[in-house]
Amino acid sequence: MFQPILCGMIGGVDDAVARYRTASESNDIDALIATLAPEVELISPLSGRLVFRGHDDLRILLSAVYGGMRGLRWREEVGNGATRVVLGDGRIGPFKLADAMVCELDAEGRIRRIRPYLRPWLALTFLALKLAPKMSRTPGVLLRAARRA
Repeated sequence: MFQPILCGMIGGVDDAVARYRTASESNDIDALIATLAPEVELISPLSGRLVFRGHDDLRILLSAVYGGMRGLRWREEVGNGATRVVLGDGRIGPFKLADAMVCELDAEGRIRRIRPYLRPWLALTFLALKLAPKMSRTPGVLLRAARRA
């Protein structure tokens, strides 16, 4: 069960989110994975039903996502305590893609759950088309994401 941290533990929270931002901007997947709790979940912005879990599956997914983006920059962070929202944008192919990503943190200040909200529709569709062949190489990741917890 998800146990949010208390608002007084902001030091660890800031560090994990800031390190995630830096790592994703530079496509440093090892550094990015280090910010995540072992039981991390990412809720798919494409389906809303797929939930990717654990370091191994998120390494595959996030490598495909961030590896295909250019110019990703996180512009703003909002919130304190156990929930943060980071706002950013980048390019996927010829399209600008904006993200408002909600990060929920565990008691140690690691990222426990990621909920990306991507727009506009055309860029999101292009992202889906780029991800499909990459993710189809590891069908087990998609099958696990489709399972109910």
